[in-house]
This record gives sequence, C-alpha cells and structure tokens, in this order.
Amino acid sequence: MYPLSLNLYVSMGYDFLLLMIISFLGFGNLMVCCLDSGLVDGFIIEKMSEYKMPGVSIAIVRGGEVIYARGYGYRDIDRMVPASPGTIYGIGSITKSFTAIAVMTLYERGLLDLWDPVSKYTGFDLSVLGEPVTIHHLLTHSSGIPALAYAEAFIRGSLGLDSKWLPLSSPEDVIAFMSGFNEWIEDRPGSKFFYLNEGYVILGKIIERASGVSYEKYVKKNILEPLGMHRSYFRREDVERDSDVAVGYIVDREGKLIPSKFPYGVTADGGLLSNPIDMARYVSMLLNWGLYGGVEVISRKSIEAMETPHIKLPYESVTADYYGYGLMIKADFYGRKLVGHGGSVLTYTAYMGYIRGDNIGVILMANSSGYPLSLIGQYILAHLIGVNPESIAPIRIEKILSKLSGNYETFKGTLRLTVKKKQGTLIIEYKDRYVEEITPLTPQVIGDDYSLFQAYTLTGRIPVEFRIKGDRVEMIYERYKLVKTR
Repeated sequence: MYPLSLNLYVSMGYDFLLLMIISFLGFGNLMVCCLDSGLVDGFIIEKMSEYKMPGVSIAIVRGGEVIYARGYGYRDIDRMVPASPGTIYGIGSITKSFTAIAVMTLYERGLLDLWDPVSKYTGFDLSVLGEPVTIHHLLTHSSGIPALAYAEAFIRGSLGLDSKWLPLSSPEDVIAFMSGFNEWIEDRPGSKFFYLNEGYVILGKIIERASGVSYEKYVKKNILEPLGMHRSYFRREDVERDSDVAVGYIVDREGKLIPSKFPYGVTADGGLLSNPIDMARYVSMLLNWGLYGGVEVISRKSIEAMETPHIKLPYESVTADYYGYGLMIKADFYGRKLVGHGGSVLTYTAYMGYIRGDNIGVILMANSSGYPLSLIGQYILAHLIGVNPESIAPIRIEKILSKLSGNYETFKGTLRLTVKKKQGTLIIEYKDRYVEEITPLTPQVIGDDYSLFQAYTLTGRIPVEFRIKGDRVEMIYERYKLVKTR
C-alpha cells in the first residue's frame, strides 16, 4: 500500500497508524529520489555517535514533496523509544522566521509599516544614538544593540545550568529587563549586525498590538493552520498531550546524557515546538513563494523581502553571510543561494535550509546539542545538487583534525603527548604523575597531507607541523619529532 522499502520502514520506527496519518497529510510517498540514503544515514549516525547525541529526525523535500524522512537514535533513552520523522522537538530560533512572516502578513494588510518606530506599538522608547529603532531594524538584527543575553540566562537558569536566574515570565518582563540598555549601544541603527533575541520578543508584542490577538494565536491561525501543521505547538499543555515528544537532554563534559526539559517562556524568538513532517510543509511553502496546497500564506513579494540580504554578518560563518527578515542567507553555496536558519535551546537543536533554484530543502531536529545540524543540512543539500559533501570546508577540516588527533611519542617512546580535537582546532596535552599541561593550537594551514599550527606560550610562538604519509602521521613540535601511535 505504501511505497516504502522494508529497511526504510524499520529505520523510521513508524507504526502503521503514523504512516496512515502521513499519507493523509500528503506525505504518503516517501520513496527516495536522487538521494543516496546510505551516505546520508552513515554520516548522521557517525556524528551522533561521536558527539553522544541521543536522537535526530529529518525530512528532505523536493518540488513540494517529501522524498526522505526518518528518525535516528532515540527520543527517550530511558524507555528506549526510537525517534521518528513525526517526533516533536523545540526548533529554537527557526521560530524567528515564523515571526518575520507574521510581521510581513500584517504589513501586507496595512496594519503596520516596516519602517515604523518600535515605540509606536509598544510605548517603549527604543532609540539608539538619537535615532528610532524600527521594525526593519529588529527583523534584521541591526538595531545597534549588542546581544543582552536574556535568552542565554533564562534558558540556562530554567534548566538549572547556571546560578544566574532571570524570572522573566512574559515579553513585558523582557522589555523591563532591557532597561538601561543605552549604556551598551555599539552603533547607530542599520549599521551593524548584532543578533538580538530581545528584538524578536519585541516583534512578538508588535504583532499582538497590530493584530489584536496574542502572538501565538496569530501564528497558529495565519501560518500553522493553513499549512496543516497540526502538531506544532507553543503551549506546554498541547505538547504534553502529544504521544511522540522527544525528551530533551544535556550532554555533560563526560558525555553523559542528562534528561532535561524545554525552557517554556521563550516566545517569538524561539518558543515553537514542531516535527520534521510539519516543517516539511513550511519549507515547501517557502520554496513555492508562499503558496501551499492552493493556499497563499504570504505573498511572493514578502518572501523576496525576507530572502533579501539586508545586512552583512560581521564575522565569517559557515551557514550564512547575510541576514534577511528572519532568514539567513549564504550567497554562494557552490554557486547557489542557500537560505535557512538554525535554532538551539540547548536541550533541543534544529536547522532548516533550502536552495530555491534546485527546489530542494531539508529540516533536521535533535534532542540535544552536539554536532551542528547546519553542517548535516549542508552535507545533504550538497549531495542533492551533485557536489561531494566531503568538500564542505568544515567537514573536510574536521576529518583532517580527527586524523591528527591521538597519542604521539618520540624516539623509543621517551616522551609522550596527546593531541585532541577541541572546538574546531587542536590542543596538545601532556600529563605525568603530578603535572598536566594543555597547549591550544591556532591553525594556519590545514591540508590533506600537511598542516601547520601555532602554539602561543609566554616565552614565544612555536610552529607545530603535522605530516600525513599514508597511515603514518608525524608531528614536529619545538625540538621534537613525534609519531602518532596506532
């Protein structure tokens, strides 16, 4: 009845009822087209294993249809319940794209203007260096206010990860928290990108004021319901009624999985919970210029405005060079424009990305932090456009760093050092009975056969060379030549 291979059926962890529901929602045909599922599955499972991630769920869309969807690992480790494509996770800051769409639909209806000052709707005098901050500035994170880190403190405090506690139970509390922000201003509005969660909380209040209903009700009525995203929630009680919800986990420094929770209280900046099947509809709508199932959620003109590179990121990013309205844009992804957004509330992470020219998109969700889902998304998209995904710079570099990691020793084992991969680079570790020394390395050249790093110490700068000769890896460090042991 359903064109699913036995292996795909088993790996999804679906029961027959869920398959019937997916078929009813328009996703019955999950046959893979132009996709090496073994390649994708192998990469994801490898990274989950390395980074101790409990569960990941994905959906891949092409031409408005899901061509692949499955779950990996577990949504609940204690009960050993597998993850599925319908498993609910927090999507974090991908919520910002929903907030941006809500703003744009109100703009289309003449209920607000993108260049209106924020104070018009909130009574909050949000001015920077004498210039009013507008809705446009908040949408593009270009208010001139650096991150005030309310979300970081709120999430970490509510999860018991930090002694800092911010009892912010409403958007009004967040606005009150911002009192005194003027001392932290960095630049005039529109000049520089500073990712500002607080700005999207304020946008949620503007949506309420302009529409006359709560932010959550407006998003549900104007985005979720038209798209048939019936298992996407803001409210705790709705999530708790659902039977397929992932337990959120914290991976501690020893790699142990600690059950945690979703930090309810974040709103327009990161408060939505969803699943890959629902989000596949959302990505398909974006790819189809705001249309899905014959319903126009948002106009093509507004989608174009959201995908416009309004402001450049002031730092190098693997996933984006510019920010639009609630969307991040990488202008040159193998000659294509990659649009998307990531999200994290620590216990849940997510990534959404799509390439309009090829009419393909991907959504990934996990119930922990760990390996960046944006890199898995890029890996899948590169594969779909016929590019070797191993050529993606961070993936290629990480593979080389893994090869360089390990135990090294000098002639006849007279000195032993350990090289470890950490936060995108390497460290050298030396231990004896009483002493432990850690030396961080700064990369200069990273290549398939030769890599050069610098070790910065109080006494000077030391070059550290690595040479890969087949199965043999050599390290030249200060006066020593060391060889990686098998």
